[in-house]
Amino acid sequence: MENKDDPKGTPEKLKKEYSEYAKSNGFQLNPDEKTVERVINGLLKNEEKFGAKYCPCRRVTGDKTEDAKKICACAWHKDEIKKDGHCLCWLYVK
Repeated sequence: MENKDDPKGTPEKLKKEYSEYAKSNGFQLNPDEKTVERVINGLLKNEEKFGAKYCPCRRVTGDKTEDAKKICACAWHKDEIKKDGHCLCWLYVK
C-alpha cells in the first residue's frame, strides 16, 4: 500500500486509496467521517515527521524493521478486524 516514491498525499487522495483497499479486502472505512479524518491527518503528520505513513495509534521506535510493520495498512489490521470488527485506530471496520 505504501509507495515511498510518491509525494505526500492529500487527505482526499488517501481516503479514496484506503477506501478502495478496504473494499478489495472485504471491509470498509469507518463510516464516522471525523474518525477517518483524524486518522488520515495522523498518517500524514507521521509521514512528514518520520518519512512514512505510520499508524497514528502505534509508537514509532526508530527500529526500521519493527516500524515497517506499523505503516498503514499495518501488519495487524486484518487480524484485528477479524477479531474485534475494527483495526486499532478504527480506520478500517468490518
